[in-house]
Amino acid sequence: MLTAATALTGATVVASAPAHAAGEWCNNWVCIETYDTGTYLGRVELNVWSSSLGGTVTGRVWTTNGWSANTKRETVGKFTTYRGYVYPQRHFPAGTRLCGEGWLDGRSVGLPCVTITA
Repeated sequence: MLTAATALTGATVVASAPAHAAGEWCNNWVCIETYDTGTYLGRVELNVWSSSLGGTVTGRVWTTNGWSANTKRETVGKFTTYRGYVYPQRHFPAGTRLCGEGWLDGRSVGLPCVTITA
């Protein structure tokens, strides 16, 4: 019973929209992960799952207040998770949306977003 409650609580935290602590947010084959707390983002990880396709992966991470960065371009095999990193190293106003989009062979495969909170 306790294990089920713990798993449910963990799922709720991952699915919640505000990012006031380190966490991971996903949409389709793409996840963004933060490692910092509050409104400061030092590093953001963008993960793209290649499924049974493989191919060239690219990514872009941005905020609604104008900051953006591209991740490295990499060719990956089937059933591989690409990991790209960007380093904003700054504070963002509370309420700013952080988004990351991943592409596999030129087509978008996911676009997770999260709201940064204090």
